[in-house]
Amino acid sequence: MEIIVNPPQGQWKALCRRVVADDAAIEGRVRAILERVLSGGDTALVDITREVEGRDPAANQQGNPFLVSSAEITAAAASVSADLKEAIAAAADNIRAFHAAQKPASVALETMPGVSCMRRSLPIERVGLYIPGGSAPLFSTLLMLAIPARIAGCREIVLCTPAGRDGKVAPAVLYAASVCGVDTIYSLGGAQAIAAMAYGTETIAPVSKIFGPGNRYVTKAKQLVAATGVAIDMPAGPSEVMVMADDTASDRFVASDMLSQAEHGPDSQAMLVCKSGEFAVRVQAEVARQLALLPRSDIATKALENSRIVVMENHDQAIAFANAYAPEHLIVAVQDPWAIAEQITAAGSVFIGNYSPESAGDYASGTNHTLPTMGLARAWSGIGLDSFMHSITYQELTREGLSSLGKTIVTMAEAEGLDAHAAAVKIRLEQ
Repeated sequence: MEIIVNPPQGQWKALCRRVVADDAAIEGRVRAILERVLSGGDTALVDITREVEGRDPAANQQGNPFLVSSAEITAAAASVSADLKEAIAAAADNIRAFHAAQKPASVALETMPGVSCMRRSLPIERVGLYIPGGSAPLFSTLLMLAIPARIAGCREIVLCTPAGRDGKVAPAVLYAASVCGVDTIYSLGGAQAIAAMAYGTETIAPVSKIFGPGNRYVTKAKQLVAATGVAIDMPAGPSEVMVMADDTASDRFVASDMLSQAEHGPDSQAMLVCKSGEFAVRVQAEVARQLALLPRSDIATKALENSRIVVMENHDQAIAFANAYAPEHLIVAVQDPWAIAEQITAAGSVFIGNYSPESAGDYASGTNHTLPTMGLARAWSGIGLDSFMHSITYQELTREGLSSLGKTIVTMAEAEGLDAHAAAVKIRLEQ
């Protein structure tokens, strides 16, 4: 990782740049997949799965080649170790407690005599969750999505997750789904899974909102279906972390935090903002030492090529740079971490002090790890209970209320040239 010392503000934009892949070719392929599923339904899903995954889903049963049976879920649970079950239970308890505390209150107010307004939050009826498979099946993400969906009161929670060539879904994912109360599970992955949840097929009903991470094909598919009236959780990019550290921090801790992010994928990014060049060099050396011990060192090595160490001797400049970067994860490892954290205005989730690794939020502290990336933390929030709800406002006016407010409405409507709006008030008051 390159070390940059006291960069002038004119260089910040370049230093905050993420890895952005050229998805032009991918977009064409994804559009073709979406169109095939939209027109071909289940048959298209089977054909695409054969082509992409090299397995034959038609060999399944129960009338739906992708539906995971209760017997499969039970068998998967039996293969999950007692230690992992205990860990999932502890994490689920914390996630459940934190998200249950987020239940929004209804608002009811008389804005003026005879004019009453109300706002209620209601669960989204049917939500779809996507959980990647591959080398690291993210059962932890399933906890982060399905638990708040259940607390919110979503009537139906659907899960799509890819199976291996043997047609089986990762046991930990199936077990986590049973713990969270997922209603229906399909062994279906890729852009075709997003298409199925968005448009529906003969055997898969469409959902109102799609959540969950995925590869570039899945991400592009979510972006494209969002343009057709299907809500998605948020735009997603490669995962990232920024560590802010002073000389009281442990170089070993900081290096481990940067590597825990780097092992996510070759396009991940780890940033360190520290106060001295000496500390920067120590972290650089410690990263190299720990990197050699990682099973996923090849992935982490590529991610580190996109990563940087920035020395900022000026306290205020360091904070301003962190806000400019707007990290998905921000670790504040300094002598007085809350003094820094309270000045952070753009971050997905903040980890306070030397003993708050990003891993805690990724798995079990209780906060949600589905967070905005690519600098979107300046305007977007991470997933919370409200992500699985929508709000409706109500208003009720008495005749007296409309009489009092009528002149205001008529004046504004006529000023905009919308005479029918004004007439809707006048007719009532003349009645």
